Amino acid sequence: MNSEAVSALLSKNPALKASKSKLEAMKPGAYVIHRSWGFGQIKTFDDTTLRLVIDFKGKKSHAMDPAFCVGTMEVLPDNHLLVRKETEPKKILELIAENPAQLIVEALESYANRATTAIDLEITLSQVVGEEKFKKWWAEARKAVAKDPRVSVPEKKTECYILRETPVSAEDEIFDQFNSTRSARRRISLAEDFAAASAHKAAQANLSLILKGIADAVKDSNQLDSAERLYGAAVRDRIAKVAGVDPSTFEPSQSSLVANLRDLPAIAEKMPVQFQSHFLELIKETHPIECRDIVFSLLKVSQGKFTTECINFLVENGHSEDLASTLKRWQTEQNLRAPVLLWIVKNRHSKKFAKLLNDLITPRLLSAIFFAIDYEALQAASARRIPLGDILSDDTELIADLLSTADPETARDLANTLLLNQGFEELTKKSLLARFIKIFPNIQSLVAADAEGKEDQLLVSRESFERKRAEYEGIVSKKIPENSKAIATAREHGDLKENSEYKMAKQDQQLLMAQKGQLERELARARITDFKDASTEQVSVGSVVEVKGPDSVTTRYSVLGVWDGNPDQHIISYKTPLGAALIGKRTGDSVKVKMGTTEDVYSIVSISRYA
Repeated sequence: MNSEAVSALLSKNPALKASKSKLEAMKPGAYVIHRSWGFGQIKTFDDTTLRLVIDFKGKKSHAMDPAFCVGTMEVLPDNHLLVRKETEPKKILELIAENPAQLIVEALESYANRATTAIDLEITLSQVVGEEKFKKWWAEARKAVAKDPRVSVPEKKTECYILRETPVSAEDEIFDQFNSTRSARRRISLAEDFAAASAHKAAQANLSLILKGIADAVKDSNQLDSAERLYGAAVRDRIAKVAGVDPSTFEPSQSSLVANLRDLPAIAEKMPVQFQSHFLELIKETHPIECRDIVFSLLKVSQGKFTTECINFLVENGHSEDLASTLKRWQTEQNLRAPVLLWIVKNRHSKKFAKLLNDLITPRLLSAIFFAIDYEALQAASARRIPLGDILSDDTELIADLLSTADPETARDLANTLLLNQGFEELTKKSLLARFIKIFPNIQSLVAADAEGKEDQLLVSRESFERKRAEYEGIVSKKIPENSKAIATAREHGDLKENSEYKMAKQDQQLLMAQKGQLERELARARITDFKDASTEQVSVGSVVEVKGPDSVTTRYSVLGVWDGNPDQHIISYKTPLGAALIGKRTGDSVKVKMGTTEDVYSIVSISRYA
């Protein structure tokens, strides 16, 4: 907009005087960012309508009121990256590919205060780099800019990237952060970063101060748990070696922190991934005789990458045969937990482990997998994904491999277990069941039976449905978890063949799972009704029927839903022998009802509606 156009607009709308400079910047050719329309370029100003004409991506020649644009649109400076992507595309592409740190520096130069939030910077860069490539590019770019002395990198996305007036080395920045924090955890992290970044003598001069700070944190801080203290001690000792100081002069030593065997599972659970291998070597050094048994105990309760680290450690230390026999024993005892099961199926075809795992790839393993998935689904507080369930779906050969030695009856039992499993959505169940059917076609009858069962609806009142659902939730949320804990406790008592507590807990588990499955099937078939549609012409669900029995005594029965029966109040389910016999009959009809060895005749006196 030229000065005349701006003056005309201000005379028409004096409230815009404070935005005069912004209006004057809205010139033809200027690039803009609009809150709703995104990036665009002003093409012209229409003096007749007093409208800006702007080309946005996907919306060319869009007319907009400048007064409206003052609050919703920003005019970009010529050195803004989005502008330069249009005016200097070759240069920007070169920076993206070869010098991401310089690209970020030049991005910060376009801001008035040479700083912007991490969120804002990422949004701009994603548009410059491209949405598809940005995530991978940004992961590398962040590493590069973190080492650039010209840029102050924020810890949080809500904080700012700042282009410094005077460059500061990475080592000096870390040292300043180390001195400014009193958090023992933060000091351990910064000390590790400092040791990795230190290369020149000036940095080495600060190393002794870093070493003292982290040594004090490891020794005296009450903020650290056992895993954090051990990790801190390892970082401390690594820095001591770089500084030329004997690590054995510091307390507590790493060995003393792993001396108590009872502490090891808790340490392993929280140990940083990059330290897990060192942790196992430390156990070997501290407990050379018990090392093998300790690692097997840790493997049994391991998670994530630590499962792989434990197995690699056992193999590399000559315990492959022990590992194979132990995994087989755990399978027999039903002690294989989800992370170990996941590792087994992922590595069943690997050259390194295939022979070791060959005897485990059986239908029994599939049963263990189903149990682990069902258990995790019942324990989960949220709808998180279950890795074992994902790999069972994604690995199209897995079910075929596990069923390769199965007989039809075993396969059918496993397919039925799948249908009742809580860890899969219905579509996933059907997809997995199709893989069963491909190998054992007769399992198709299960699908038909399941569909038929769903079609055979059960009419129920809302009150009885809520009671039944509460019963189901009690089993799922309380009884099954309590039983799982009882099984886990009983397992710790040793030999399962002579373990009566374990056998009883397993029997309870079978009963609970059967109850759970039955309730699921019944609740799935239930259709809630208020009985208001009951007919008075013939007996239906919701009818009150007056009948004369074999002793000529007249009784009124309410024929209600399948779970509403209450003999004391003469309420009967339409599924009982008398209820089923009455359904569809009219006043004056007689019905025969056989109960046990006797057969009685009832005459219908009247029919009314319960509701």
